[in-house]
Amino acid sequence: MQTAVTGSDVDIRPVSARSALVRILIAADSPTMTAREICAATTAIGYPEPTVRVAVSRMVAAGDLVREQRAYTLVPALRARRGELVAPITRPWSGDWDQVVVTATGRPAADRAALRAALLSLRMAELREGVWMRPANLDRPWPAGFDDAVHRLRTHPVDDPVRLTGRLWPLTDWAERATRLLAAIETTDPTARFTAVCAGLDHLTTDPVLPAELRPPGWPADALRARTTAYLAWFRTLGPEPVAP
Repeated sequence: MQTAVTGSDVDIRPVSARSALVRILIAADSPTMTAREICAATTAIGYPEPTVRVAVSRMVAAGDLVREQRAYTLVPALRARRGELVAPITRPWSGDWDQVVVTATGRPAADRAALRAALLSLRMAELREGVWMRPANLDRPWPAGFDDAVHRLRTHPVDDPVRLTGRLWPLTDWAERATRLLAAIETTDPTARFTAVCAGLDHLTTDPVLPAELRPPGWPADALRARTTAYLAWFRTLGPEPVAP
């Protein structure tokens, strides 16, 4: 098992062999790889072959991978996470904001947690308990199953939008970590680089994807997304004897 990586003053959680396999198969053009291709990809980033073989066996047993002859295919439920690697679709910002007000009460904890996770996946932030907002510059569908729990509004706040954005998101902290992750990705150590890329992808899932008018100067999200995307493209070119990017 990997240990935590610390580089460029940023702490990065280790990535298990299973998580590494999921990331690699999501990034590849095809969700199917032969055993030889899997070993080539994972050993190139520092995972011992015996560890990878154990991880593959456990994923097959758990139903995460489907084995057909000598090839392994990632199941659709995990392939759906490919959206994590793609930048959200944006549209020109008119100055309006999307607002969601939670109106349901007395709901089970699991339902409340599911709604919260859905709102976070929409890259909304909570202004106060039960009131969620974001600039209306994203083009994404509203998830099914929550209409009876909320009211959805399109608003135009009187408050200064830059000030409101600063209340909703810890932008300085986000930018500092993104900048440190960019530095960590530049290491020549293949395992540390892969781990930093995974941390970068996780960090990008919390990017508020603000319109240009509301971004702080030097906002590093685009640079981090470009660097992680370029790295992941490498997995699409892997053969039995990959060359590190």
